[in-house]
Amino acid sequence: MSRDLLNLQLELHEARRPYALATVVEILGSSSAKPASKALIDLSGKVIAGWVGGGCAQSMVSGTALECLDTGEPRVIEIDLNDEVFGAGMPCGGSMRVYVEPVLPKPLLWLMGHGRIVESLCEFAQRLGFDVIVNDPQATVERFPTALRVISDDSRYQQLQPQTGDFVVIATHHKGDYDSLTRALQSEALYISLVASRKRAKLVLERLRQEGCPETRLARVRAPAGLNLGAKLPEEIALSIVSEMVLVRRGGCGEPLSKTLPATD
Repeated sequence: MSRDLLNLQLELHEARRPYALATVVEILGSSSAKPASKALIDLSGKVIAGWVGGGCAQSMVSGTALECLDTGEPRVIEIDLNDEVFGAGMPCGGSMRVYVEPVLPKPLLWLMGHGRIVESLCEFAQRLGFDVIVNDPQATVERFPTALRVISDDSRYQQLQPQTGDFVVIATHHKGDYDSLTRALQSEALYISLVASRKRAKLVLERLRQEGCPETRLARVRAPAGLNLGAKLPEEIALSIVSEMVLVRRGGCGEPLSKTLPATD
């Protein structure tokens, strides 16, 4: 793989931008690409670096890349370069196999707060494949060794900037609920939850409602946070919240598996 391609992959990784990597794994007959030729395809289907063939193959590879980015699953495609109707679009001769792999950034969790619930959430989420940013005046790197980043100089949560698809959990012990929830609701975060009693959550949401926050946005807030596991200990509460995050991320239903399995004789 060329150095330019590797450098661009690193840049995309650091910018948390998804892309697909296409690699030619086999060539039979005539093709402008060679085995091990690679290309990077962005979210629009555009080849932004590399080469896996010209007009004969590029459209099929780009289309497959978009499908892989949508599903998160890799695919191997067979491209018939002889068939201008059913193949790649023009008769180039030969055929090729291309492995298309989506490269997606880890989901990002913003944790507002400190304490044992937040510490456990950070640990659980990191183990489940999340990158975690902890934002709280009392947060320290020593208390959150698995966090991607710890922010402790942001008393009004101005650095809370979730992007589309991010997760936000607010557990500020009431001190920053309003400020952090206000910012979270201005984003397109996939998951927003408030760790608070029903009474406290109602007060915060009512204040936002009176200030003109649309009901459609308020309805996005999961409060109290988490699934009903009967949790009591901080670690159990954290488990109920991260379980809800996994449910949202994977599209689960929350039902016991024993109820979803077919009956057996």
